[in-house]
Amino acid sequence: MSHAGLSISAQASRSEATDTLTAPAFSVPAKKMAMWLFIIADSATFAGCLVAYGFIRNSTPDWPRPFHSITNVALMTFILLTSSLTMLIGVRSAQKGDKSGALRWTMITAVLGILFATLHLREWMGMIGEGATLFHNPWGTPLFSSLFFSITGLHLLHVTGGVIALIVVGLRYQGGRYKADDLEITGLYWHFVDLVWMFVVPLVYLLNLSH
Repeated sequence: MSHAGLSISAQASRSEATDTLTAPAFSVPAKKMAMWLFIIADSATFAGCLVAYGFIRNSTPDWPRPFHSITNVALMTFILLTSSLTMLIGVRSAQKGDKSGALRWTMITAVLGILFATLHLREWMGMIGEGATLFHNPWGTPLFSSLFFSITGLHLLHVTGGVIALIVVGLRYQGGRYKADDLEITGLYWHFVDLVWMFVVPLVYLLNLSH
């Protein structure tokens, strides 16, 4: 082999070695990594709220049990779990290049989110109708109302933000401004919102059913 050939081979080897060293250890897109970091931080927020709720509840002997039925919360839970499934189908459709299917399932997810929020607000109206406000309730423990409206309100805020994101990202994906990856990242957020609800239900609702 000529000297020139050896030189080219050596340069190619050095280039490959440099590429190997500079390549990221975990090839996670920046936008997806940002969403995961947000989810981790938000998980800490919800965890702090729920731990505080559990501590205060256990230290209060006369904690109210105002819920007489789980019908409404069971329906809300079913709707939210179904929305995770429709979101998953929408993302899979986008990854296959089926834009119309992806938009359809994403919009169905948004509608389910709106239905969940509507049932949640109806529940709030029922509680307020019984005399429960942020700092007062007829059951004698004001902290119950404060924690209930704060925790469920924080979750409802996330659901509302998620619905808006689904509609915006879905329409922009259909218009070609966003890609399937953007829809997938929005889906990660929506699944996170659904997962948080699975912790809210037993702690805030099921443990406070009246006997």
